[in-house]
Amino acid sequence: MDKAILYTLRGCPTCEKAKQGLSRRGVQFEERRVDDNPAWWNEATALAATVPILVWGDRVEVGWEGEEG
Repeated sequence: MDKAILYTLRGCPTCEKAKQGLSRRGVQFEERRVDDNPAWWNEATALAATVPILVWGDRVEVGWEGEEG
């Protein structure tokens, strides 16, 4: 499976929890901080209205363990 993609926003506590949780579980992911890159912002907003957004292949998960940023 390809590496997961995690869309985040600077200062988002739920995004930090998601990054820490994925790291603890040994999941490799590419972080795409949407406030650093307009193209990533556009990708993320096409998927959901809030972050974190986790993309695993063709599956998209919004939020982290019941929380949304």
